[in-house]
Amino acid sequence: MSMIIDRRLNDRNKNASNRQRFIRRYKAQLRRSVADIVADRSITDMSRGGEVGIPVKDISEPKFRVGRGGDREMVHPGNKEFTTGDRIAKPPSGGGGGGSGSGEGQGEEGQDNFMFTLSKEEFMNLFFDDLELPRLARNVLGDSKQFTYRRAGYTPSGVPANLSVPRSLQNAMARRIALRAPLNRELAELKAGAGTAEDIEALEKRIERIPFLDEYDLRFRHRVKEPKPISRAVMFCLMDVSASMSEQKKDLAKRFFTLLYLFLSRKYEHVELVFIRHTSNAEEVDEQAFFHDPQTGGTVVMSALNLMIEILEDRYSPSQWNIYGAQVSDGDAFGSDPQRSAMRLSKDILPLCRYFAYVEIPDSPSSITPLAAAYSQIRDATFAMSTVMDRGDVYPVLRELFQRETA
Repeated sequence: MSMIIDRRLNDRNKNASNRQRFIRRYKAQLRRSVADIVADRSITDMSRGGEVGIPVKDISEPKFRVGRGGDREMVHPGNKEFTTGDRIAKPPSGGGGGGSGSGEGQGEEGQDNFMFTLSKEEFMNLFFDDLELPRLARNVLGDSKQFTYRRAGYTPSGVPANLSVPRSLQNAMARRIALRAPLNRELAELKAGAGTAEDIEALEKRIERIPFLDEYDLRFRHRVKEPKPISRAVMFCLMDVSASMSEQKKDLAKRFFTLLYLFLSRKYEHVELVFIRHTSNAEEVDEQAFFHDPQTGGTVVMSALNLMIEILEDRYSPSQWNIYGAQVSDGDAFGSDPQRSAMRLSKDILPLCRYFAYVEIPDSPSSITPLAAAYSQIRDATFAMSTVMDRGDVYPVLRELFQRETA
């Protein structure tokens, strides 16, 4: 009996091919499990892998078994509780043991889970699998940190691996023709004239001494390193930090910004963040001050939009950057600010953006805020708005905004 043992080297993840086959086969179940744990995961752990549970019934497969067959006679001991024809109730599952299933010890049928550990890359692939950027025609211009090698002719020096044999032979042939031509004419004159035999013989030996291939003839393929343009994007994070924005609302805003940044990072090689917070006045701050520095005052959205335009004109040219905007607010605004802000956004910002998402965190899901009423009048393919009330709504909103377009 022959045995085949696979001793091919694998990466640090053992059975990588089996893992990928398992992920492809049970992708729908894994995606549901990933979506379930996203709502309870903290932002710092959002891009980390982890264990996901899959119900065993979802991965069970039919099996063929060989039974003993034939007739069997068995003698069972008698009992005082049951007689012929009685139906025996199924005992409750779970017993006293612990497990990862659900419904144990509560009189209902338990459900065991198969735990599968996902790496960071596998988790993120499942997390953003069916999402896509709208208007994905990227600008591929900008500072480059990547390089590529391009053919740039030939050079007389180099390593043997880059030797160009055809080009070297061409140079050798040209050199031999150039050196032999005057000598051949001189030899013809000596033979036609009164040249001595010694002179003719010496000239013939001189012609024969011209080497077939000389070091001067060698040519090597030359490659130069040139910068490779990378696609880059800038993400503007605008948030109302007035007194009406509680810490719970800021936490929801941070989760949305984090997911959007992780998503853009998978689509672009370089992503920059610009944080703009506003009350009645707007200012550009760092991430720590953006989420944690308390502010008081009213709400004027126009100030944040004006500052965004100033930063665009100063640092981010639309011809060289893919511009994305994300605004989070509770929807409260004073006077005519909502209408003026909607007009400013529609006329001056959206034409420069690939996409602009507005997420509102109202006090009540049924309330219609002044800012939402004004923004709902915007009719532009690059603009989308939605509402978030708790942690579980953040990821579904992102999926709604960036759902993959089908043909």
